[in-house]
Amino acid sequence: MSKNPVERTLREIDFPKLVEGKEFYPSPASWEDEVLYFLFLDRFSDGREFGGFSGLDGTPVDQADPDRSTPLFSPLEDAGTAERDAWFQAGRNWCGGTIAGMKDKLGYLKRLGITAVWISPVFRQVTGSSDYHGYGIQNFLDVDPHFGTREELKDFVRAAHHSGIRVILDIIINHAGDVFAYEGNMQYTYQEGRQWPVQGYRRHSGDPGSLPFAMVDGESAEGAVWPVELQPESTWTRRGEIRRWDSFPEFLDGDFCTLKDVNLGDALKDPSAAWDLQRRIREFRPSQALRNMTEIYQFWIAFADIDGYRLDTVKHMEPGAVRFFVSAMHEFAVSLGKENFTIIGEITGGRSHATAILDTTGLDAALGINDMPDKLEFMVKGWRSPGNPDTEDQEGYFDLFRNSLLDNKSSRQWFGSHVVTMFDDHDQVGVQHKFRFAGDSTRSEMLLPAALGLNLASAGIPCIYYGTEQAFNGADHRNGDDSYSDVFLRECMFGGAFGSRQSAGRHFFDEAHPVYRFISRLAALRREHMVLRRGRQYLRQVSATGFDGDFYYPQPVDGQLHWIIAWSRIFARTECLCAINTDTDRAITVYAVVDSTIHPPGSTMQCLLSTAEDFQPHVVTVEARQGSAVRITVPPAGFVVYG
Repeated sequence: MSKNPVERTLREIDFPKLVEGKEFYPSPASWEDEVLYFLFLDRFSDGREFGGFSGLDGTPVDQADPDRSTPLFSPLEDAGTAERDAWFQAGRNWCGGTIAGMKDKLGYLKRLGITAVWISPVFRQVTGSSDYHGYGIQNFLDVDPHFGTREELKDFVRAAHHSGIRVILDIIINHAGDVFAYEGNMQYTYQEGRQWPVQGYRRHSGDPGSLPFAMVDGESAEGAVWPVELQPESTWTRRGEIRRWDSFPEFLDGDFCTLKDVNLGDALKDPSAAWDLQRRIREFRPSQALRNMTEIYQFWIAFADIDGYRLDTVKHMEPGAVRFFVSAMHEFAVSLGKENFTIIGEITGGRSHATAILDTTGLDAALGINDMPDKLEFMVKGWRSPGNPDTEDQEGYFDLFRNSLLDNKSSRQWFGSHVVTMFDDHDQVGVQHKFRFAGDSTRSEMLLPAALGLNLASAGIPCIYYGTEQAFNGADHRNGDDSYSDVFLRECMFGGAFGSRQSAGRHFFDEAHPVYRFISRLAALRREHMVLRRGRQYLRQVSATGFDGDFYYPQPVDGQLHWIIAWSRIFARTECLCAINTDTDRAITVYAVVDSTIHPPGSTMQCLLSTAEDFQPHVVTVEARQGSAVRITVPPAGFVVYG
């Protein structure tokens, strides 16, 4: 190994020494059992907070530590106190979250019920850039100093594992940051595959390309791109920015805005054959740049004991490149004892496309499937159908899981283990004017427990976006301007100058918050009952009267559905009935169908969880209605589980 703390070349990495005598943290039996939490590292914690939360050992964190200066947010006193334009401008730049601050909140995450944390990219960004998001990488072998050091990352992973929490890193192989300038520092755009001339590598953000576009020496380590194996000009496609985001092969070979596209290999370029994934994979030939990227991310598994990767912008990579990379990662992880190392791909472009990409590339799961978050969110808000098993239509959320055969899947449970479900995220790809689930109205905030109940107790690998447990309501309320709209999705948990609810200097790690406590209760119930994690899923008919022939799958009327939506999870002759109420004004009592072979008339089911304030566990008797049915009451905007 080099004496330098960070290797400049891949040749300096001594893999046998990295893994020698090291016991790596094992993979879970199934990622369906996990509860993921996606956090934006720059916006999560700086470690200076006190009050409202406890350490890993349960000891309350107070102001006794002189380094802790940020008190807990008070809704009545602190909301809306920051000057809005200054607050928004602060959100467009680095805010100050760190790896050390993240480690400080492991107790908070553990008590929330989180078992795997997905972290936005930690890698070193282009010097002097405002790429707080982490997707503009300059050095793929280092951690950005805004966040901390490589050793701090390793220490965090070790502490997370000790707490029973796995770590998933967000990674990028499709592109690097804005590391070079085109000739004349021009902003070239994609034009029929033309390759544009390059001025040189940038010394820092905004530099016109004053470094040679070739192998540069160590004195220029603050500029260009690293490791050195990525510096040959053949690393880059050099075809300018994408303008037509669905035009093949433009969306594969063009730069992702100013981020520079990596040449991952030789591939079929005929637009008429774009649909033929098998042929594109067969004819794909990996580049040296792809081989280098593969070795880079194998290093991070070995160095920090990472448990999985979230692979960014899969749409913009050849499926052959994804397959090459995924296969190499899996083999390497297995060699370290990580038999179920997960690679979750961000796959936009529809559900059928996502299933085809998963099948052909070996990715373990998908997120970002464009119709799923929309159907989940707006079904709970009462604007979408939950589905209808009596038809072959795919209009509702539960239809997406029911009709697996329509996507050439022989098992109903395929989607449960291959899809990450979430209803808030940091991008909201394809949405121009952006807002969190609770950001469009106070009514939506009331429905958060219902949305979380659906997310954690229905099929899929559930993921919570940071701040949702504190009812963050980030929303772009500007008129006629949607520039930097994603900033409103990325408020600071630790306050700073860009705290949630237009606040500053107040943190949001409130373990007494009702949404936090609800997630904690539901996650504990989920751990206790395997049926809620791995069970088959069935949308259930309901009835207000209980009369035979009066049971139906609820559907919107005049575009609104303020009623009970119920579903069952069934696993090994065990059934749990779950239900949400999309009406925020009244509790609703209905009869809901259950499985008559598991719960014949005369048997009983117990209410295991309810959002009712006066909830007490109670037993209901299964009645001979529509086969078998139970009478349940769901609180306004609430959620219940019977089992």
